[in-house]
Amino acid sequence: MTDTSFDVVILGGGPGGYVAAIRAAQLKLNVAVVERENLGGICLNWGCIPTKALLRSAEVYHLMKHGDAYGLSAKDVSFDFAKVVERSRKVSKQLTDGVKFLMKKNKITVFDGTGKLNGAGKVKVEKDGKPVADLSAKHIILATGARARVFPGLEPDGKLIWTYREALMPNMMPKSLLVVGSGAIGIEFASFFRTLGAEVTVVEVLPRILPVEDAEISAFAQKAFEKQGMKIKTGATVKALKKGANNVTATIEAGGKTEELTVDRVIMAVGIVGNVENIGIEGTKVKVEKTHVVIDEYGRTGEPGVYAIGDLAGPPWLAHKAMHEGVLVVEKIAGVKGVHPMDVKNIPGCTYCMPQVASVGLTEEAARANGREIKVGKFPFIGNGKAIALGEPEGLVKTVFDAKTGELLGAHMIGAEVTELIQGYTIAKTLETTEAELMATVFPHPTLSEMMHESVLAAYGRTLHF
Repeated sequence: MTDTSFDVVILGGGPGGYVAAIRAAQLKLNVAVVERENLGGICLNWGCIPTKALLRSAEVYHLMKHGDAYGLSAKDVSFDFAKVVERSRKVSKQLTDGVKFLMKKNKITVFDGTGKLNGAGKVKVEKDGKPVADLSAKHIILATGARARVFPGLEPDGKLIWTYREALMPNMMPKSLLVVGSGAIGIEFASFFRTLGAEVTVVEVLPRILPVEDAEISAFAQKAFEKQGMKIKTGATVKALKKGANNVTATIEAGGKTEELTVDRVIMAVGIVGNVENIGIEGTKVKVEKTHVVIDEYGRTGEPGVYAIGDLAGPPWLAHKAMHEGVLVVEKIAGVKGVHPMDVKNIPGCTYCMPQVASVGLTEEAARANGREIKVGKFPFIGNGKAIALGEPEGLVKTVFDAKTGELLGAHMIGAEVTELIQGYTIAKTLETTEAELMATVFPHPTLSEMMHESVLAAYGRTLHF
């Protein structure tokens, strides 16, 4: 068993953990990462990356089937489901191998095992119940992530009732599918399987799908999904799941009425819970609320020298938030000057369904609820030349400004490639840009980004192309 001393020890090698480690190494800190499964964490192995590979295959398939709209023709368009899944896994492996390379390049020590706090400044590492190393460090960063939430009576079994893991490596293409939950994870899987031809039903307990998004964007998305043939039930609850030999019958309650729906498979996408168990926080001053570790604006827990980042530290549960937190915490540890606390209002969110959804900042409803006097601008994709040329005329860009100061409070988009466009507004918010600077900015033509400019103009009654 190895006994080693480091400046920083990080429990978890996901996006938050491995990025924190790289930044620590850049700042000449001696750093170690403890990872029990795969470097890259859920994001690279079971989340962000492999889902995007699946969705890209579905998008290409969709375009091939609709080639006649572009003056093209393709006969006998089909897909090999096993190869679609295989490509997704290859993409994931390429990136996780890349993380391993980055660890070696930056001379970061990686321990294969489970890390656990073992007294002040101490971490015990074990593998399969056997001791691997006793580590010591002045600073310990908890980055153990989260896992799928499970409700009693609706437990996934990995065969008929899936979590995101089974949905990423299915052994069959279901003809019918029930997705429970309409957040980003649920909607992305619903979009993927529907595009490939499955009969998909989405059940959401809240009054609308994509509930964290602006209400107008959610309504637009629901209309688009239903046009594609997706069935959506909002204000509904799955009361029971009865498993058959090769199908599942769900009991769904909505509006005081109950119905049964039989499908090939069910995907549970009802949120996540933090991995706070078995990391040694019992008996420490680390506080946990709603399965997440409580931190201050610099990632510090109540226990001196112990920090938490990423999904473990609460919403928004996004890889880019975890990465930014990792850098922030390490720079604070290293004494870098000018480190700014995280501002969650400047963190963009993206959902890679078809059409894509992206946003940053306050929704219109939230801005009004905050007592703000606001100006709202909107611009539809149908008014944009590039969108029409792409054959993607369905979509909307919406901006929300403070009427008194011109501050950009929020931006909300739905349509082709909006997950790439949203960063423009994110930069604007970070720089505290007002409508005046955005109006004075020259946007290239012809591009989808012109709609961002037009939406700003629309908020002040100056739109040009609609």
